[in-house]
Amino acid sequence: MRASFWLLPLLLILASVAQGQPTRPKPGIRRKPKPRPTPSFPQPHEPAEPTDLPPPLPPGPPSVFPDCPRECYCPPDFPSALYCDSRNLRKVPVIPPRIHYLYLQNNFITELPLESFKNATGLRWINLDNNRIRKVDQRVLEKLPSLVFLYMEKNQLEEVPSALPRNLEQLRLSQNLISRIPPGVFSKLENLLLLDLQHNRLSDGVFKADTFQGLKNLMQLNLAHNILRKMPPKVPPAIHQLYLDSNRIETIPNGYFKGFPNLAFIRMNYNRLSDRGLPKNSFNISNLLVLHLSHNKISNVPAINNKLEHLYLNNNSIEKINGTQICPNNLVAFHDFSSDLENVPHLRYLRLDGNFLKPPIPLDLMMCFRLLQSVVI
Repeated sequence: MRASFWLLPLLLILASVAQGQPTRPKPGIRRKPKPRPTPSFPQPHEPAEPTDLPPPLPPGPPSVFPDCPRECYCPPDFPSALYCDSRNLRKVPVIPPRIHYLYLQNNFITELPLESFKNATGLRWINLDNNRIRKVDQRVLEKLPSLVFLYMEKNQLEEVPSALPRNLEQLRLSQNLISRIPPGVFSKLENLLLLDLQHNRLSDGVFKADTFQGLKNLMQLNLAHNILRKMPPKVPPAIHQLYLDSNRIETIPNGYFKGFPNLAFIRMNYNRLSDRGLPKNSFNISNLLVLHLSHNKISNVPAINNKLEHLYLNNNSIEKINGTQICPNNLVAFHDFSSDLENVPHLRYLRLDGNFLKPPIPLDLMMCFRLLQSVVI
């Protein structure tokens, strides 16, 4: 009986081995795993374009104009316009000769090939805003004698393009990386009315005595959001509007604005102006209508002219205001208010909040500026 008791388990073990069931490996012996077969799927190719750029849009439907680039839109009722904006383009298509108005903004264009513009000599308007252009081949601009408006905001230009067409009236180059202005680049632009160079890297050394030479009819100059410490020299005398916000300007030379008979609008917010850097009659000029001096270090209200209508002095260091002292005219002369409206100060809006002033508004201030409609204090 005892022999049969041990014989039965032994027979069961031998039967399991014979049927191919796995047995535990001996300690210290490792079995090599069998190699798995590699899948035969095709490997993806490296993308031709950088992965951070979206793919170009598919071509649109055929146009009524056979010369219309398929990646653009040619309005049937506006045959002189070509719309290639916001299409994720990397290159400028060939521009047909009939086009006068070209829209290429909001793309990924890095250059302006001569081949694309060789027949587009009648172009009057080009919008290249929000692209990636670093430099403009001067041969391209030389082929565009009729160009009047050139918009190249939000690009990567490091200098003002050369060989600008003579007939330009508006040149918008804001929000680039411009730190250089080639000598004589504006010398032939007698028709230029607007020059916008805000949000760049322009410093004092960039502006020479002849930088603006030739801009005889310039009406608006925008140099805001640069790194200027001084007022730019030899600004064209025909100027109407001057923007110098968000620079580092500390002083204004005596009589700086006297040579601008048409200057009506000055913006110098967010600079470092103080009483020491402001000669007494800096802004007492005959045609000035709007003066912005917010966010500086001014302690006293500067002298102003009768014709000034809007004055912004908020966020300075003004502690007191004397209406008699800042009044352009003698208060004694205002006995009959209605008889001489021409000589009554025209100031209508005055902003003084963000200083060290406390209400109420001084009575002599109101007696002088009878036309005031709003005072923020």
